[in-house]
Amino acid sequence: MTTGFRILKRARTAPADIVAEFAKLPVANVSDCMSRMTAAGPALRPMHRSGGMAGVALTVKARPGDNLMLHKALDLAVPGDVIVVDAGGALDNALMGELMLAYAIKRGVVGFVINGAIRDLDNFRDLNLPTYAVGVTHRGPYKEGPGEINVPIAIAGMVIHPGDIIIGDSDGVLCVPIDAAETVLKATQAKSAAEIKQMADIEAGTNDRSWIDRALKERGCTLYDD
Repeated sequence: MTTGFRILKRARTAPADIVAEFAKLPVANVSDCMSRMTAAGPALRPMHRSGGMAGVALTVKARPGDNLMLHKALDLAVPGDVIVVDAGGALDNALMGELMLAYAIKRGVVGFVINGAIRDLDNFRDLNLPTYAVGVTHRGPYKEGPGEINVPIAIAGMVIHPGDIIIGDSDGVLCVPIDAAETVLKATQAKSAAEIKQMADIEAGTNDRSWIDRALKERGCTLYDD
């Protein structure tokens, strides 16, 4: 087996029912329930028009500017996959455009995370398949390799294993590890319910703001009425 140029089988994937529940939740709330310690960096932004993303990670480690392994990943993808590509964040060459996007939709891919560039931006907006990338360029890719499929990858410190849950919305992208998924899901559902109640309290004018002065005093802040 050649390290750096290999295709592995995905050993396991997150359950579809858990993925579907995460699709209902804001990425920010999930992030809060993961102690705000995980993020794919502010450079990774939505390239589609609108809407969120939730699916199972099919990982690709690509040589910057080369999309041979991304092409192979499209052939391996199954419905519900999010293809996550670490190409080092390079912006000199686009890794995919309108033809690959159309093929991905045909394959049932539900999203892309590209640590690199795309092209044919108007098509991404028109077809509106959730796609996150760090840039856009008209210059096309090479197709020579090497690269790897279904290996652990990292984007801006966020580690993604094959089969992990990948979610995204207008705030960005987040990976939820399979082994933590149920715990994080329950915590996020509870947080979201609490926020719904808080929003109702704001509308009713009964929102409790006493925690602010309490926090200031606990930290030694001098208040004007001391």
